[in-house]
Amino acid sequence: MMKHKHGGDVYSRDYKIDYSANINPLGPPEGVLRAVRESAAMIQNYPDVSQRRLRQALAEQEQVPEEWLVLGNGAAELIFALCMAKKPGRALLALPGFAEYEEALRACGCRISWYERKEERGFLLEEDYLEKITPDMDMLFLCNPNNPTGTLTDRTLLRRIADRCRKYHVLMAVDECFIDFTDQPEEYSVKSWIGEYPNLFVLKAFTKLYAMPGLRLGYAICGDRQATELMRGVTQPWNISVPAQEAGVAALQEKEYVKRSRAVVKEERACLTQGLRSLGFTVWEGGANFLFFKGDADLAGLCEKRGYLIRDCSNYRGLSKGYFRIAVRTRRENEELLEALKDICSHRCCEQQ
Repeated sequence: MMKHKHGGDVYSRDYKIDYSANINPLGPPEGVLRAVRESAAMIQNYPDVSQRRLRQALAEQEQVPEEWLVLGNGAAELIFALCMAKKPGRALLALPGFAEYEEALRACGCRISWYERKEERGFLLEEDYLEKITPDMDMLFLCNPNNPTGTLTDRTLLRRIADRCRKYHVLMAVDECFIDFTDQPEEYSVKSWIGEYPNLFVLKAFTKLYAMPGLRLGYAICGDRQATELMRGVTQPWNISVPAQEAGVAALQEKEYVKRSRAVVKEERACLTQGLRSLGFTVWEGGANFLFFKGDADLAGLCEKRGYLIRDCSNYRGLSKGYFRIAVRTRRENEELLEALKDICSHRCCEQQ
């Protein structure tokens, strides 16, 4: 995957709606925006280097000890910090998957083994994944729901993976940045297992759920004190700005916003899936706030000409031209996109006649 090529590049082109970044369609909660505005008066001071208020609020929210938490300048910083802290010699990645895992592992000289999610099997993680976890493995990364496919791995298989990782002393890093958009996050999250598995590392972020990617705020939960101390040792001081810390504290109070977001995403995901399929696109079942689908290779360019940015996934390892990802947005926006796609399909049919 090309380095630093992601969705959300709204700076290099004109557009109407950005579907390439998977951000909460409701936008940032008013409480978060208010906290950011009010924090402007505090930027004359250094941020709290220990992130005390935010760490306390997070520990209460996640029901974990504060010492299990490591905060980062977005989840990406924590992925790199984990790899630099642990310096794995060999790691396992499932493809297609988020590029930062590979980039972080390569940066520390790690050798990578691959597990391929098969299209004909719905891009699911299956039982044969267990065979890839061997005694010479040091670390693995899993994303649940997976990015870019949106597919979920059930807790039964995750439990078997965790047991095998514990047996072979493999650090199991599970990225749950999209899990709060699923209908029942507790049915898929492994967070409650952390006290049982000291080698388990769970990654989360404020970015998607609270629609605040511009502030950069992520966190990790891990019961291995040595690992968390090593991570803090490789991150720079003051890595969480004053506005980000204040926004994080405010976001954790937005309980009703989270419930409403989950309900909106569930309803709009179903409508958008139906709309895409009615136009002839192959759409995979997903549990996140985005959809993964298949279409003509030039679809992203044709959408951009009409003002709609969608994520061309051809630079994901394991994918080729013709695979795309779009965010789930509001009903009005989704109807606009579907109309644009209908127009594209109509023109394509006319050209082929």
